[in-house]
Amino acid sequence: MNEHVYKQIELTGSSKTSIEDAVQSAITKASKTLHDLRWFQIVESRGYIEDGKVDYWQVTIKLGFRLDE
Repeated sequence: MNEHVYKQIELTGSSKTSIEDAVQSAITKASKTLHDLRWFQIVESRGYIEDGKVDYWQVTIKLGFRLDE
């Protein structure tokens, strides 16, 4: 059995719809240049307020991926 090594990076995604969409936005973008994505952890969530309403969400995640053998 091979032991794997993982790297983690921190990204911030944004969405006008929801926290979940903000997370998915960051993962979708990362998956275009990274492979073997394995996990994410929400580090921080925040929102921007415009005219007394939430205008968009920002979510910072740690994203883990396995390094090539």
